[in-house]
Amino acid sequence: MAKKPKLTQRQKRQVAANRARRLNEKGGNQKNAIDASKLIPGRVVGRFGKHADVEDQQGNVSRCHIRRTIESVVCGDDVLFDAGDDNDSGVSGVIEIVQDRRSVLTRPDYYDGVKPIAANIDQIIVVSAVKPELSTNIIDRYLVACEEIGIPPILILNKIELLSDEEFESVKAQLAVYEELGYSLIYTSCKRSDGLDDLKACLNDKVSVFVGQSGVGKSSIINQVLPDADELVGEISDNSGLGQHTTTAAKLLHFPEGGDLIDSPGVREFSLWHMPVEQITWGFVEFRDYLGGCKFRDCKHMNDPGCLIREAVEEGKISTARFDSYHRILATMDEQRPSYTNPF
Repeated sequence: MAKKPKLTQRQKRQVAANRARRLNEKGGNQKNAIDASKLIPGRVVGRFGKHADVEDQQGNVSRCHIRRTIESVVCGDDVLFDAGDDNDSGVSGVIEIVQDRRSVLTRPDYYDGVKPIAANIDQIIVVSAVKPELSTNIIDRYLVACEEIGIPPILILNKIELLSDEEFESVKAQLAVYEELGYSLIYTSCKRSDGLDDLKACLNDKVSVFVGQSGVGKSSIINQVLPDADELVGEISDNSGLGQHTTTAAKLLHFPEGGDLIDSPGVREFSLWHMPVEQITWGFVEFRDYLGGCKFRDCKHMNDPGCLIREAVEEGKISTARFDSYHRILATMDEQRPSYTNPF
């Protein structure tokens, strides 16, 4: 199947102009005209396959088709839709317009290019766990993505009940670098309820999206902070040692006290091949004070003479683990990048 080309900025402006023109056209003989009087403002609260669930301002949810001219629809999108009246098939409405997003989290997909995950979010909850395996490199990848779009992250380490006291202290020492960099970090256990009150306080009155690898316990945490959510909980595969995908479609859930939570399907990897190297470097916040000061403009920040970042690592001003993680990300970019090229 041919891949859908990514729109250029000029093409996006043309789409926006066409959208405005269709809204302004009055009935008549215009085949593609939208009857604005029938459109209802709503928000996407579920996205799966070719359809989306849209909630109107009264709390009613309609399952909708998506107009073919719309590039993408994700949970959190503010839309204008026609609710329709044909419920025989279970899909009664049509999303006609996606309003401009104030923020969007994306991730690269090997086959489909860069895909949006959630829109109009205030913070990103990055969930890791001690099982199947704690990967600070995955944490670093998510943090780079958060820095790129300017949305603050909160780091969660889940399943801490599986650690002995000695192991827990070792993990805290390993993750202390993130707190030193100013990132919020919460240790949680769904079985013991550790850290859940602190997490609930962070979620109040905000639109949050949960991200993380499969099997880290996102669904279990959501069941704790939102008991009515009734999220499916999976187990770690005995064969692969990897988490199972228990969330298969993105959904938006409401907190009774205010605020919303978007749960996204887990991923085994979170690649950054779509970003330029300079943006990844900028995503490591502790590097910023040294950028532009290296001896050579094309410094690779490895063994290059006069590299200020390397000197800062040697002087203990930058974490060796984070520095090594940065270079692991760069080393895997070419092998993770798809072979096709975007014609635009």
